[in-house]
Amino acid sequence: MTDMFRYEVVKVCKQSGARIGRFYTPHGVIETPVFMPVGTKATVKSLSPEEVKETGSQILLSNTYHLYLRPGHEIIKAAGGLHKFMNWHGPILTDSGGFQVFSLSATRKVSDEGVRFSSFIDGSPQFMTPEKSMEVQMALGSDIVMAFDECTAAGVDYVTAEKAMERTLLWLKRSYDSMNSPNQMLFPIIQGNMYPELRIESIKRSLPYARCGIAIGGLSVGEPKPVMYEMLDALKGYYPLDMPRYLMGVGSADCIVEGVIRGIDMFDCVLPTRTARNGTAMTFDGTLTIRNSEYKDDFTPVEGSCDCYCCRNYSRAYVRHLINTDEIFGGRLLSIHNIRFLHRLMNEIKKAIYEDRLLDFRDEIIEKLGAKNGK
Repeated sequence: MTDMFRYEVVKVCKQSGARIGRFYTPHGVIETPVFMPVGTKATVKSLSPEEVKETGSQILLSNTYHLYLRPGHEIIKAAGGLHKFMNWHGPILTDSGGFQVFSLSATRKVSDEGVRFSSFIDGSPQFMTPEKSMEVQMALGSDIVMAFDECTAAGVDYVTAEKAMERTLLWLKRSYDSMNSPNQMLFPIIQGNMYPELRIESIKRSLPYARCGIAIGGLSVGEPKPVMYEMLDALKGYYPLDMPRYLMGVGSADCIVEGVIRGIDMFDCVLPTRTARNGTAMTFDGTLTIRNSEYKDDFTPVEGSCDCYCCRNYSRAYVRHLINTDEIFGGRLLSIHNIRFLHRLMNEIKKAIYEDRLLDFRDEIIEKLGAKNGK
């Protein structure tokens, strides 16, 4: 806790133990549980900040790795920081760049010192350390800063997972020691792959560095969903009560509900916008592949109960036409709808928490999603 950051619990569900809270930051109060749209390169792809705000978004995520390479953190700092640069006046979270180095750089070389990799833009050699990640994120001026970590692929052996966890803890201390901005909050990242004992050790040793928030990384990286839930179950009893908990990279409706039940407060994912650009709509009855021929003369909204700009103004037939003719407006409309869907889902989750019936809601929504998707 600091003067500029604090978290308060508003309601705990008697049925599930899930909670509603308020996370106070320098750029506004975030009501949790919350979904954060991803603005990797200082924009939610194809959408204006005003459009993103209209969906109900409270906080955005941007990417340290991409902004470091282009346009460069010095330019963003000179512009007055990321909030001014991208014209987003609410809270911003920046990830550390660790996952992008892991996922995008085939030639990366990891050591305790840091990570050497080649720029995906021009192939130039780069070296990212915990200190450099903190320097970049402090220049960006995000409200929430992620510690530099090493992510491992799903199912690596125990020795590899333990080594990466130890390195993440080493880098956490260096990240913590390098942070000197009172206007930003550092979140440690829990690693340990799919080994419950490593996950528990990771959170225990990370907590001394957690002042007002902690993150769970290295999940949703290819493992079966029940395995992810097992890791969250193992961690549930170790979370601080007075800090938000952030599950990185999760954005499907079922995983969000299951995550909230397991004590998670914050989520992010590229799923709603990436699938939108491919012509897929997220709804409370499951996903719709709008590009399919069955919607060519369907003049109803994408989702009848939705209040987003897309559903208020356009039909499935029109959106399908846009998608199938590669008109960018189709992807924009479905991106607006999908982000709004996840915010509506969060509102329904909060309602169920207030009514002490989140487990019942989980069963209802999973049944509807499963029935529609043929699972």
